[in-house]
Amino acid sequence: MKSVMKKGLYLFVVFLFSLSAQAKKKPNVIIFFADDISAREFPMYGSSVWSDPKGHNTDNPEFRAKTPVMDRLADEGVTVKTAWAATVCNPSRAMMMTGRYAHIHKWWHNKDKGWYINEKGKKATWPPYESSPMLIGHIAQKAGYGTYWAGKTQMAGDLTKYGFDEGCFTPGSLSDKDNPYTDFKHKMLKKDGKKILLNADTGKPCKTYMQHGWYWYPHVRLMNDPVSGKKFSWWPNTKESKASFGINTYGPDVELDFVFNFMDRQEKKDKPFFIYHTSHLGHDAFDWFKPDSKCKWPGAPIVKWDGKKYTRTKPQVTGDNGVYDTHGTITSSGIHNHINYIDYQISLYLKKLKEMGEDQNTIIIIAADNGTSGYGKASPDRQKGCHVPFIVYAPGFDFTKSGMQDVLLNIADVWPTLAEVMQVDVPDDYEVNGESFWGWLTTDKQEHRDWIYAYRKEMQLVRGKNVMKDGYGKWWDVSEQPDDLIDFQKIMDWEKESKTNRKEKEQLLKTIKPFDKHETEHDAPGYKKR
Repeated sequence: MKSVMKKGLYLFVVFLFSLSAQAKKKPNVIIFFADDISAREFPMYGSSVWSDPKGHNTDNPEFRAKTPVMDRLADEGVTVKTAWAATVCNPSRAMMMTGRYAHIHKWWHNKDKGWYINEKGKKATWPPYESSPMLIGHIAQKAGYGTYWAGKTQMAGDLTKYGFDEGCFTPGSLSDKDNPYTDFKHKMLKKDGKKILLNADTGKPCKTYMQHGWYWYPHVRLMNDPVSGKKFSWWPNTKESKASFGINTYGPDVELDFVFNFMDRQEKKDKPFFIYHTSHLGHDAFDWFKPDSKCKWPGAPIVKWDGKKYTRTKPQVTGDNGVYDTHGTITSSGIHNHINYIDYQISLYLKKLKEMGEDQNTIIIIAADNGTSGYGKASPDRQKGCHVPFIVYAPGFDFTKSGMQDVLLNIADVWPTLAEVMQVDVPDDYEVNGESFWGWLTTDKQEHRDWIYAYRKEMQLVRGKNVMKDGYGKWWDVSEQPDDLIDFQKIMDWEKESKTNRKEKEQLLKTIKPFDKHETEHDAPGYKKR
């Protein structure tokens, strides 16, 4: 009898321990949201063409990205064949953060956003936290997560109101004029009534768009940094960081260092973390090391894969005032080298998670905000602007799918998915346009959703399983994927199309009609043009 009681007690203790372990911590979530990268640039999508260093189409293997780490994640996790964002940065980031489309948040295009009257009584861009009080960061905070935002912001208003405890921003913001630590920035000079863009590093005019450096010798601004104790502060901010900061400092490295520091601090608190890493990698930029260069993407640190791990060459750039020697320690120009560096950074995330013992309790989502500059960015043509890579990797969870999946997915779907995973109840009257894909990932459900949607100003793009309408109002047969992921057959005569295709067209037009508010409800409710 005592033996039976001991065995029963042992099983009860094991049961309680199991419950305790399950209730101990919710899964960590990392979103790596890359910048201006079409799905075709990632090798696992199998496109017959990609972008060369000048942004032109090429099939030259020299300019093909190599992504052994993400290839494995794409194979062991889930890769979505057709994921759509909006056609350009700002609307896509608003879509990601809100789980909603522009008819609600009013971010129609980069330079076409809804207005409102702010707390100072002035006309201003309507921030997503005003239109959508439950942003992706707020969802995580409500669920008890520590939240961190790293990289590019591109958000209006007060960045502390987006639901993130801390942040490390490489903003490139033209309003940040008080950074004392780097002169990799542009200044606007007015002379004889004309505006002249100057390279602050050389003092010479340059032909590009105005920007502050976010790659080499970067502008780094911290939010709620525990070292400074300030709401916002410039980095470097310690004796050690000031001593090491210089032209060999690479912005994406700084972001990751701060992310890892935050993860360590969350681990000590035994608290789950949500990392929203909006990397600049993929975005074209002025090359401060080669100010006369006509290539779009500055070089990155050299990384080499030996079949098991990466080795990174330490940058040894020397020079000043626009004359620099990289001594062969950084790559040549090209978006492929940016993607290679993303792969390297993903490998560092995996290594860090394993060291922390969190690799089986973390969901990683890798995506991008819109198409590649020079090919798809801001384009309403077919799906050039909105077709982005999308990978979900979570080895500790029982996915019923793996590898490339021929389904449709919207960036807006991330929001409801995280709400479900983080176990946050969403009010029934709170409109969410995205659809959670967690059930599709973990059950026998074969399809995720029937249609996906994108927008560019007043233009609406929509795609079903068989037909697609682009921003120009042209329709395309998408029942088969072309080798270059874009050369679909144009539908010229609907009378010759199948009944299935005609019915799908009607349904798609009916579906997107409620979102067509650009002309009638362009701004925040109650705003009146003065």
